[in-house]
Amino acid sequence: MRGLKPGKITSARICQLLFLLLFLVLFVQTEYRGSDRISVAVNSFFRADPLVALGYVLAEKSFVLLLLPALLLALATLVLGRFFCGWICPLGTILDLVTGRISKTAPLRFLQGRVKYWLLFPLLFASLFSVNLVGLLDPIAILVRALTFSLYPLFGATVRQGWVGLYRVLGEGRDVLAPGYVLLRDYLLPFRETFYPLAFLSFLLFLGIVFLERYETRTWCRRLCPLGTLLGLLARVSPFGRIPEKLCPDCGDCRSHCPTSFDQELMQQEECIRCMACRVKCRFGRVSFHFGRHAAGLPYFPERRVLLGGLLSGFFLARLFRFRNPRAQATVLRPPGVLDEEAMLKKCVRCGECMKVCLRNALYPAILQAGAEGLYTPLVIPRLGYCEYNCTLCGQVCPTGAIPDLPLE
Repeated sequence: MRGLKPGKITSARICQLLFLLLFLVLFVQTEYRGSDRISVAVNSFFRADPLVALGYVLAEKSFVLLLLPALLLALATLVLGRFFCGWICPLGTILDLVTGRISKTAPLRFLQGRVKYWLLFPLLFASLFSVNLVGLLDPIAILVRALTFSLYPLFGATVRQGWVGLYRVLGEGRDVLAPGYVLLRDYLLPFRETFYPLAFLSFLLFLGIVFLERYETRTWCRRLCPLGTLLGLLARVSPFGRIPEKLCPDCGDCRSHCPTSFDQELMQQEECIRCMACRVKCRFGRVSFHFGRHAAGLPYFPERRVLLGGLLSGFFLARLFRFRNPRAQATVLRPPGVLDEEAMLKKCVRCGECMKVCLRNALYPAILQAGAEGLYTPLVIPRLGYCEYNCTLCGQVCPTGAIPDLPLE
């Protein structure tokens, strides 16, 4: 494939925007819209998430067909490389859209090493010891929680209050705008007004990821993201790669065009997100991507000490988060159908989708009621809401079956 003219939008960017739009549409549709069944939901992104699937498998020691899309994505990554990060990931797309508007300073030195592996391996080994925490740092879960607990309720409250103010200004003429509000209410606004515990923390984590763009493009993706790190490990064996593998000695512009891979003269196969920016912006048309042998001779990574350190860290992380108060544990109420507390904690992604669809504001994220291990897991709080008898929405949207999809009967 020959290089294209500089400034031309890439296929990767078009695909990113389409998937971001799909993500937002599914997020808005993961809501009560007058039907007792939800046909499509944002849980589709979680079911295609290899990090969520691997955490589930290690914790539960089993596999469910709900997570088959994640297995297919992992297999595709083995062939095509880390394309998910450059073509699909909605959080990565948001970072690409805002990074050009954020002035850059020097990269953070303490993130230049192997920090990302010290995040990924403890999380995975903690799952192996039956404490599944991958959802706390999974990028899809971080974005969904920020939207569910803070941004979407704030958006709904702002629009409703703005509409009330507009009605007051228009007086008798307000009936003209009534159909517009009905359209917003039925298809875009949250079904009910709710403000959640941990809303500020959820927004702060998302804002922190965006703030990291101040130091270098896609700092979160290349230095920290556990899902990106996992996909990068799979991408090391991909036969699909860039030619030439190194920076051209008479140019070197690819270093400035590439958002992730050219920290060194040789392209880092595990960090290349296949965005094709280097090919599109190459002045000489030298860059191409095709199948073949690439990055031969790279040393195996991670090293033994990182694996052993991750194993020990995962063990202690599991023991630390497993600490619970028995008296508080006895008072924890879970969503309908959850009969086994241990099984639910192993499966839960902590995405917040079940709380978003709860008709009567009964579900809220746990803080420490179920111990540190239960952070962000759903609790029924009867003083704030109740469980509707004809509602099974929370089980329908749960991506891993932590809340079973019960028949109404």
